[in-house]
Amino acid sequence: MRSLAAWVLVLAWAGVIFTLSSIPSLAVTEGLVDLLLRKAAHMTEYALLTILLIRALGQSGVARPVPWAAGLAVAYAISDEFHQSFVPGRAGLPRDVLIDAVGIAIACALAVRLARRPMPRPA
Repeated sequence: MRSLAAWVLVLAWAGVIFTLSSIPSLAVTEGLVDLLLRKAAHMTEYALLTILLIRALGQSGVARPVPWAAGLAVAYAISDEFHQSFVPGRAGLPRDVLIDAVGIAIACALAVRLARRPMPRPA
């Protein structure tokens, strides 16, 4: 049952990403600040997707969930950029997939680092 709940969270977050990508213009402010905020949002949303995927894959019994999660997250980033190419005022850009991949890589590195950390012993 925990595995199913983990996958529901993955699908829900993927739906949030899809919905945000459907909005014709997401300008928060102007100029460089807007660009930096939007790119930071890209990295954050894909880092969270990756963490959710790692959790869901791990609870589903996948032996090496981190590389699988990274691959699935990158595939979703590519499909999301393709989707954006059909949204007025948006563009599907390969560089945005690379920005998403930075968030994915950060999440994977964090997951690997936390997995290698020794567990505290109960008192």
